[in-house]
Amino acid sequence: MYKKTEHQLTFVDDFFLPFGGKLNKENRWVRLAEMIPWWMAEEKYAKSFKKKFKGEKAYSVRIALGALYIKERLGLSDWETVEQITENPYLQYFIGLPEFQEKAPFDHSLMTRFRKRLGANIINELNEWIVLEEQKR
Repeated sequence: MYKKTEHQLTFVDDFFLPFGGKLNKENRWVRLAEMIPWWMAEEKYAKSFKKKFKGEKAYSVRIALGALYIKERLGLSDWETVEQITENPYLQYFIGLPEFQEKAPFDHSLMTRFRKRLGANIINELNEWIVLEEQKR
């Protein structure tokens, strides 16, 4: 079951760090999160689910696509991707978590499901969206 969110937008100043401080707005993952048109990916992602709301609530497109992008951008395995996200507040912000958490946001085995739901070419599409957003700036 997937329930569309109104917006996939989060604000860097609202991200809670339990050890104090704030995220650097100039960090590459913060800037990238602001450039990605998450709503475009959500349209595609939502179509991969059945209309009837049965079963557990699905992970947001920002978590699914964000994790796949991190994996490809950093050249990581599925397992290492989840480990990096678990350890890095910037990556947690990038995938849309509201605050830093020490627990893994999902099991590495879900990366396969994310790929199936979003399709083989999603990273290429995402890169195109990023280029278009950069050209607008």
